[in-house]
Amino acid sequence: MKRSTFKVLFYLKRDKQKSNGLVPLFCRITVDGKESRFGMKCGINPKFWDVKLGKATGRTTEAANINSVIDGAKSAIFAIYRDLQERENYVTAERVKNVFLGIEVKQRTLLTLFDEHNKARKQSVETGKSSYSMYCLTRRYVYEFLMSEKKMSDIAMREVSTEIINDFKNYLLKKGLKEVSAINFLKHLRHIIKVAIKREWLGRNPFDGVSLTVPESNRGFLLQLELDALLNFHFEEKELETVRDVFVFCAFTGLAHSDVKKLLQSDIQPSFDGKLWIRGFRKKTGTAFDIPLLQIPEMILEKYKNQTNKFALPVCSLPLYNKRLKAIGALCGIAKRLTSHLARHTFATTVTLTNGVSLETVSKMLGHKSLKTTQIYAKIINEKISNDMEMLASKLQNYQIAS
Repeated sequence: MKRSTFKVLFYLKRDKQKSNGLVPLFCRITVDGKESRFGMKCGINPKFWDVKLGKATGRTTEAANINSVIDGAKSAIFAIYRDLQERENYVTAERVKNVFLGIEVKQRTLLTLFDEHNKARKQSVETGKSSYSMYCLTRRYVYEFLMSEKKMSDIAMREVSTEIINDFKNYLLKKGLKEVSAINFLKHLRHIIKVAIKREWLGRNPFDGVSLTVPESNRGFLLQLELDALLNFHFEEKELETVRDVFVFCAFTGLAHSDVKKLLQSDIQPSFDGKLWIRGFRKKTGTAFDIPLLQIPEMILEKYKNQTNKFALPVCSLPLYNKRLKAIGALCGIAKRLTSHLARHTFATTVTLTNGVSLETVSKMLGHKSLKTTQIYAKIINEKISNDMEMLASKLQNYQIAS
């Protein structure tokens, strides 16, 4: 824990001597070389003052009263300093003075702002449950970090530094989180810091110089042979067949599990070309998407049209969905781990880009906010082309051309 230099001195303000000969008693608090002064609302005859001891001399009632005031004030000031140091690790001479005089404003701390922000977010009708939960989890991780690494239950906003943020990231990585997850929590913390800056609680952004770039990941996808294996497999269990159908629907539309789960029959409408399109907004980003229906997803919708009420497909919860996908992968002989997002990646690569659909069109259908996000899939395809051509080159290296 950070310690600070701390001194308390009582002295006479001799240039303010009153007509009755008394001189006002003042107190000076010094923390880390910075001072704050205030009057004690009492005076003393300067001939009874010991400058070296900082006390009144003599056995008079006046001296005893002055020294009693000094001792009581000093004891209270030291107690305030220790409390601020232990509780918040943020002490200034001005703060100690204000607490002593009873004019201390409510301390602006990180977790206090987190609680205020999260309460407002919970009550907002525009906030999704997942977003609120992520802020609550971020708050919990920040608290655990402060207690574990800094031995503090909270931290003043002014004490939040770039070093603290980097230490928090390292703490998350030590917990076993992947870097992309750690960065996601840092982004939520950055939002709280921006709120503090907007309120003028901070004059600088401690996130300046902190990189929040998510490392590119090699997004898996199913090859055409693997997709065919899913399409052609006959399931004995109806539950597995339904999950397979939902996965395939996502693989041919690019929808995420959260999007297909809330997909309504009314979201599927004839468009200008006379064909059925899916029109909606991504739950994760709120970005609009328009997707023309291919034959396979249209067949799946037809298959389940009488098995649901207003929803387009019977979609189970995400944990159960992923659990059943694991069983499906084993049955179909697919070595890759089937997940909800693997279907979305398959749509971007195997179904669209590999078959010549433009990057801009794919980006629009996926509901990406930036073309850069979609370009990751194009890069994957180019890598595959490069690897395939290297294999071909090795097979053809013995061929010669007559001269």
